[in-house]
Amino acid sequence: MLPDHVANQIAAGEVVQRPASVVKELLENAVDAKANDIKLIIKDAGKSLVQVIDNGVGMSVTDARLCFERHATSKIRAAEDLFSLHTKGFRGEALASIAAIAHVEMKTKQEQDELGTHLAIEGGKFVSQDVAVLPKGTSFAVKNLFFNIPARRNFLKSDTVEHRHIVDEFQRVALAHPNIHFTMYHNGSEMFNLPASNLRQRIVNIFSGKTNEKLVPIQESTEIVGIQGFVSKPEFAKKNRGEQFFFVNDRFIKSGYLHHAIMAAYEGLLKDGCQPSYFIYLDVPPNTIDINIHPTKTEIKFDDEHALYAILRSAIKHSLGQFNVAPVLDFDRDSNLDTPYEYEKKEASMPLIQVDANFNPFGDPDPIPAKSYSSGSNSSSYSGSGGSYRKPESSNWESLYVGLKQDTETITDIQDIQFESEEVTGSLFNDKEIEEAIYKTYQIHKKYIVSPIKSGMVIIDQQRAHQRVLYEQFLANMTVHQASSQQLLFPLNLYFSSQEILLISELELSLVNTGFVFEEIKEDSVVISGIPVNVTESEVSILLEQLLSDLQDEIPESSFSQNDTIAKSMAKSLAVKTGTYLTEREQENLVNGLFACKEPNVSPFHKPTFITMSVEDLDKKFAV
Repeated sequence: MLPDHVANQIAAGEVVQRPASVVKELLENAVDAKANDIKLIIKDAGKSLVQVIDNGVGMSVTDARLCFERHATSKIRAAEDLFSLHTKGFRGEALASIAAIAHVEMKTKQEQDELGTHLAIEGGKFVSQDVAVLPKGTSFAVKNLFFNIPARRNFLKSDTVEHRHIVDEFQRVALAHPNIHFTMYHNGSEMFNLPASNLRQRIVNIFSGKTNEKLVPIQESTEIVGIQGFVSKPEFAKKNRGEQFFFVNDRFIKSGYLHHAIMAAYEGLLKDGCQPSYFIYLDVPPNTIDINIHPTKTEIKFDDEHALYAILRSAIKHSLGQFNVAPVLDFDRDSNLDTPYEYEKKEASMPLIQVDANFNPFGDPDPIPAKSYSSGSNSSSYSGSGGSYRKPESSNWESLYVGLKQDTETITDIQDIQFESEEVTGSLFNDKEIEEAIYKTYQIHKKYIVSPIKSGMVIIDQQRAHQRVLYEQFLANMTVHQASSQQLLFPLNLYFSSQEILLISELELSLVNTGFVFEEIKEDSVVISGIPVNVTESEVSILLEQLLSDLQDEIPESSFSQNDTIAKSMAKSLAVKTGTYLTEREQENLVNGLFACKEPNVSPFHKPTFITMSVEDLDKKFAV
């Protein structure tokens, strides 16, 4: 049998993986406590302090002491309760796990009590328990996380990354409960202040005001599931999957299967590699789902996944069509062209215009009828009664040249004209042309470039080769000398979420060295007045989105690693793609640029850029 403190540390490893895990558990406890005002206070990305203050129902003295015991909970009492869960927590593990690996201070008071309880625990051991004068609700302060597990503490990422994970958890809980007032503070500064509101306002408050115009509402109610929420319009799709949220009974979940249903609804509307944003809330009977799969409770098993898939897909398709987001096949018809109903029984009448079936336009012209319209010598006639048409009278062709003066001075004597000699002297082919033809490049399947060399030929992957060329260019610009920039006539105004703006601010110096010129960085947008020379205006938003997506997991601490990551990301975005036709000049420039690189053999992502095939290899292929 393992000692209790060892067992607690092992169990804590499942529940508490990083400071964000503590934030999630404490926020969900505050929601379960029926609070309508919740504050989250963080220092040093949660490594020094994570504090959650709520105005919920609070705990009695007995519950306050008991809540830190393993498998102690007030939310379920019997096994049957697992199939009718209406609370966030039910395991009774979170507080015991947190207390085992941190210094925890808890203050709690119920409304009817005059005094509250103040508890202190260090590494799972009770240090003190006192009576205190406190406001209604509960306050949890978790300090020095992983103080007794230094290995786990060393594996934590940088403050920037850990802070972003905390913000993600905060946003998930805040989105699930728009009727609760949430505030978040980091190192003394206010990050979020989200007043109680409706769902649309909560989304806009979290993800900037520009989000409002992106949203398309969804509403569907069936016996199996109730669906509501919002999806984004196809034109606002992004490269990364940052703004994608599923909630089942107000609990954030991850589901690749349901995500596939949404992508199926957007089929044909999105560009390659783009992801739509969505905020979808599913309301299902508690007895049709199983949440008790993973300690983080982000995975759920559904009774009837196939029906859920079909309903979700059709609901989104319906909304995209209803709000004229998806293109429709019905064209706008002109109502004047519709046949009136009273014409249904009307008999057809003969047309008034009669045509002479025997008329031959190439025959001899008939005498002009009395009723005719003529003009000039080349006259045409039209008869109103018979509808006959007379061929125009054409003059003799020689008369077309009458009156033209012949300038005798311009007529050159045939004796003065010199003809080249009939005798062919010299070689049929120029030696220089032969030399050029030997080293000509060819493009195969718009993917590979073949260039002959003395020993055989070299086959180059155009995309990887271009990535290597651009990567070394950008890296040189950032580390050796500042790149030149092209100024825009009209500055670009690009909108991003608050977290993305924070990332751009940190990367601003490196981006300026590549050629970007930032006129202004606001709370929800950036104004760009200059871009790198080899970047077009339409590629800027794609490039920045790809860069932010690549840096989501980790922002390198050292400046070189940061520059390296940026150069790789920009090279990946701007490199010529497979399937692009290249002219001969472009092929030659790419080949020459690749072999001028310091490491032409591999792309920035360590994949081969070219292979060589010797004449001997080709001879072996043909050997029987």
